Amino acid sequence: MNASDIVGILLAAGSGSRFGGDKLLARLTSGEFAGEAIGAAAFRHLREAVPNVIVVVRPGDPSLAAMFGAAGARVVRCPLAADGMGASLACGVRAAGDVSGYIVALADMPWTRAATIGTVRAAIEAGAQIAAPEHRGKRGHPVGFARGYRAQLERLTGDEGARGLIAANAQSLSLLPTDDPGVLRDIDTRADLA
Repeated sequence: MNASDIVGILLAAGSGSRFGGDKLLARLTSGEFAGEAIGAAAFRHLREAVPNVIVVVRPGDPSLAAMFGAAGARVVRCPLAADGMGASLACGVRAAGDVSGYIVALADMPWTRAATIGTVRAAIEAGAQIAAPEHRGKRGHPVGFARGYRAQLERLTGDEGARGLIAANAQSLSLLPTDDPGVLRDIDTRADLA
């Protein structure tokens, strides 16, 4: 399988309502990524592991689209983004088309290490059907899907994302143990920046 034939899909179409808006443009306030925008850090880590990345944004968010575009992303505006994460993921997979696999990451998870994302990509390249990191017994992000799940991913709707698809295909899930706590750490509110 050709690594360049795997596409990273960064979901960045949420409204950030619990955060108070413009979450992905907010700057990280501590640690090695202090000063970097949340979404930019998440994109950078994904692209280090998966060079071909599509970022899904909601319509009417030109600042966010511009930030990702300037960073080298292929930006896709999802007209159904308000319907939830499932609809955004479906948009991203449709835009990626028929490729060997999809590595689905969340733009509000800036602390996931590129090396961890690379292990998910490598698992899909090696034949895993669904792969995800596991930290301290909990499944984290990103999640990789082989091309055989394309049609099911394209039909997703609502705000659950791919959770139901993963649950229905639990026998095909490869969990990859990691010491990276970033696979579980997202930003919902401003307090999460600390």
